[in-house]
Amino acid sequence: MAGNGRFGRETEDPLGDMLRRLREVPRRLGLIAVLVLGGVALYSAYYQVEPDEVGVVTRFGRFVGTTPPGPHIKWPLGIERVQNVPVERQNKQEFGFRTVQAGVRTEFGRDSGTEAESLMLTGDLNVANVEWIVQYKIADPYRYLFKVREVRATLGIMSEAVMREVVGDHSVTELLTVGREAIALQAKESLAALCKRYEMGVDIQQLVLQDVDPPAPVRPSFNDVNEAIQERERAINEAWAEYNQEIPKARGSAEQQVQAAEGYAVERVNRARGDTERFLALQGEYRKAPAVTRTRLYLETLAAVLPKTGRRVIVDDKLRSVLPLLSIGKEVSP
Repeated sequence: MAGNGRFGRETEDPLGDMLRRLREVPRRLGLIAVLVLGGVALYSAYYQVEPDEVGVVTRFGRFVGTTPPGPHIKWPLGIERVQNVPVERQNKQEFGFRTVQAGVRTEFGRDSGTEAESLMLTGDLNVANVEWIVQYKIADPYRYLFKVREVRATLGIMSEAVMREVVGDHSVTELLTVGREAIALQAKESLAALCKRYEMGVDIQQLVLQDVDPPAPVRPSFNDVNEAIQERERAINEAWAEYNQEIPKARGSAEQQVQAAEGYAVERVNRARGDTERFLALQGEYRKAPAVTRTRLYLETLAAVLPKTGRRVIVDDKLRSVLPLLSIGKEVSP
């Protein structure tokens, strides 16, 4: 009887158990939904900012601030969103060519689009293919994200416009030779000023003229002209070098001759003055004692003249024959 009683209660319990289970299903579903929602909320609340980035946080689409590198928590489930902006990374845009593969042997590619970018009219109505690179960093993440749409495309259009304007103000010779650095610097400054005016939030680091060539159909003739110009410059430089060598030498020689003439003039004047003073002194002495002065002058003259003569012959008018040759000094000759 007890077994029959248990069997009777067991045959009635499945319906009640089913009802109880049906009542517990919403609770379990709600618990599962809460757990899933909590997991999703925890997952969406965590975010990581890399070392070279800054996190820009928006709440319901409105900018609320920035976060530095590292792990952070935000409002989950799309209430707050974060965009990581690489502010320390140097970005680069190429014009007139594209880098296909970077490495030890970098490969570059060109097509009709890049040729259209590089083909420019210079100030002297020549045509040149200009290739350049713009390197920049993101200076203001807020302006970079919210002030201008498609910043990279806009920067490319601005860079091309600025380069065409600067190239149009210079000759092709300046573009190919000595004016490249000045043209690149002017284009960089103009592009930086334009980015500041439009509040793009980028800082132009460098603008480099990669390569400048005349168009392919006229390149041989242009090279011949350049060679002729270089030959002319070489001849002019050689002429200036010879000029700088000869002119100082001639000036030094002329100065030397002038100084020698001036020295000779001073010497002659001083000698003439000395002779005049000597003559005047002799004249004074002669007036005091004419006979003595004549004798002294005679003797001094003989003392100065006789050593310069060779053989000496003394003749006495009182004698009828010439006296024997006298040996004076070392001149012994009969």
